[in-house]
Amino acid sequence: MRLERDDLVSAADMLRFALEVERFVDGRTWADYQASLELRRMVERSVELIGEAARRVSAEFEGAHPAIPWSKIIRQRHRLAHDYDTLDDAIIWSVATKYVPILIEQLRPIIPPPPPTPA
Repeated sequence: MRLERDDLVSAADMLRFALEVERFVDGRTWADYQASLELRRMVERSVELIGEAARRVSAEFEGAHPAIPWSKIIRQRHRLAHDYDTLDDAIIWSVATKYVPILIEQLRPIIPPPPPTPA
């Protein structure tokens, strides 16, 4: 059985990558996304990493947080990693702009705040 700390590390990684996606698309439009290969690749990679981190959490942790769509997140990662030739930019944009913000709100209460830095 995995340690809860490992699950929290993976969930914290998911949050970190989700915040990257949020930052990448902030103030951007669908037209911006379509026009920028760099933006598409940054978003795709961060979404893929969210899925990789999700794949690492234990079944117990998944069960403790059933509102998070674990299997959908992991399937999206698989598509990005292995089915690159059938990616639909509109779906990735929707993930980035609609579902990642929801995921951020689901993950924030799970992740304990970092310890205060010494003065």
